[in-house]
Amino acid sequence: MNIKAGCFFWNFRQFSTLVLTSRTVRLDPLRFCRSKIVYPNWNPRNLLLNDLDNGMQSSVRYLFQDVLLSKSGDDGLQTKRLSTVPVLTVDRSLCPRRLSFDSKYSVSDATSDNELKKINFHHEVSNEDLLTKETKPTPVNYRKLAQVCNSLSDVLDTFSKAPTFPSSNYFSAMWTIAKRMSVDQERFEKQLMFNHPAFSQLCEHMMREAKIMRCDDLLFSFHAMVKLGIPQNTLLMQTLLRVIQGRINECDEKCLSVLSTVLEAMEPCKNVDVLRAGLRILVDQQVWKIEHVFTLQTMMKCIGKDAPVALKRKLEMKALKELGRFSILNSQRMFEVLAAMNHRSIILLNECSKMVMDNIHGCPFKILVSILQSCKDLRYRNVDLFKGIADYVATTFDIWKLKQVLFLLILFENFGFRPIELMDLFMKKVVNEPKSLNMKSVVSILHVYSSLNHFHQCQNKEFLDVMASALTSCLHQIPSENLLNAVCSFCLMNHFPLALVNQLLQKDIISELLMSDFEIRMDTNRSQLFPFSDTDVVSSADIQRVAVLCVPGSAYCLDSVHPRGFLAMKIRHLTVMGFHVILVNNWAIEKLEMEDAVTFLKTKIYSTEALLTADVNVQGTC
Repeated sequence: MNIKAGCFFWNFRQFSTLVLTSRTVRLDPLRFCRSKIVYPNWNPRNLLLNDLDNGMQSSVRYLFQDVLLSKSGDDGLQTKRLSTVPVLTVDRSLCPRRLSFDSKYSVSDATSDNELKKINFHHEVSNEDLLTKETKPTPVNYRKLAQVCNSLSDVLDTFSKAPTFPSSNYFSAMWTIAKRMSVDQERFEKQLMFNHPAFSQLCEHMMREAKIMRCDDLLFSFHAMVKLGIPQNTLLMQTLLRVIQGRINECDEKCLSVLSTVLEAMEPCKNVDVLRAGLRILVDQQVWKIEHVFTLQTMMKCIGKDAPVALKRKLEMKALKELGRFSILNSQRMFEVLAAMNHRSIILLNECSKMVMDNIHGCPFKILVSILQSCKDLRYRNVDLFKGIADYVATTFDIWKLKQVLFLLILFENFGFRPIELMDLFMKKVVNEPKSLNMKSVVSILHVYSSLNHFHQCQNKEFLDVMASALTSCLHQIPSENLLNAVCSFCLMNHFPLALVNQLLQKDIISELLMSDFEIRMDTNRSQLFPFSDTDVVSSADIQRVAVLCVPGSAYCLDSVHPRGFLAMKIRHLTVMGFHVILVNNWAIEKLEMEDAVTFLKTKIYSTEALLTADVNVQGTC
């Protein structure tokens, strides 16, 4: 009897050990599983105080019953419903004797032999691995999803059938697919995406998961959403901006690069401004730890023109330190980066200019335009750089389109740079292919050649005749202002095409040119404005015509308000036509708020001192 009792208590102790190491897998609301160890709050010694048979059955039911939890107590059995899935981990080395469980969850003592038999459950699930495989979805890979799906709607259909974590991969897959499409197809697919019934559900999942997903997944998906055209003022985008603000310290160098790219493409708003300010602080702290030049340039481009000067200089020093690691693309991109910062670093620009000139062959047209435009914004004039670009285009002239060369010539004209060889080649091209010209290109060509005063000894007259013929063929379709500019350019080049001049002198053309906004009609006392529709009623003797000109500082002589040649000529011509001229300085009005600017203009227009000042300036230039 003592031997049987000892064996029974030994088996009971081993069985209680199994109970304490049982595991419960809880299903997460986001459809991915987390396993937790559950230690039942019960003491097996208390069972000895009650009926051993009932206590043993209640313990087994605690382990294996799916829904009903039975727990023994002093007052009897207590039941409680659970929504968990229990899994039993059995260590066979702890069971020297055979234990079996019948369908009624009772324990029987098997004494036929010493071999161990497997524990059988009433349910079909027999181990944790199988259960985990069935309840834990495999995370979707956005690259594979982008290969399988052919449209944005296909991705949303896949999501609606079996949503998986993380939702960010669905947005990344859609952006990957959209990049393969044409512009028209992409626009159509985006419209279908917004109207898809699963799109709002995907957005909700994204908002819930944003705080727990990996930082790089969050930022890459946010970048995809911006590129997909999801409006910035939506709850989804504003929620993600707030989440990124709270997790910005988790960003590594790669994440900061992605974040910089996204912020650069977003419109200013409160959350964007706060995030950009946080990025500036983080960049200021980690600038010396940045390893990749491309990441450095992306951050420099993102911090904006209104960043502190100290931060701009620190980034400039970091770029100078990494100058030896600059690739050709880094050097070409540095112009655009500095222009975006509005930081004119002569040392960086000079060094990058040398590398650009040394590797100019094969440089794409888009890069050349970006370099010249950035030089214009930074007021950086490097004759060697301009000459290198012009010589490269002249050497490879046959591979360029006429429109591309004209665009480069317009940029050169902004600097006052005259590429002689390139302009000669362009003249020959125009003379040989006059049908390739349209009205807008002719007006631009005339402006460039007249502004730079460029002539060709042999083909100059032929070139001007081709220009005049091209405009004459579309004479009745030319806007009045374009016609005026073209005739002005012809006159500067000492050429007077009669058809164009006669058209310009037509009464309706002159009336249209004079009926502009650059004009104001007032009474002689300058106390009342007349609409143009009412001027016929009022006597012409009682009307005073006023022209308001907004001029930059370069229109005056240095350190004075004395108008220079072109402005002086314009004032003289307007005076001859019966206008009183009022000059408004651009720098005086640009720094004013809208209400202050209106008050300033009213003061200038209604003040008699403004007319007296203009008259003195005109007389001084005659």
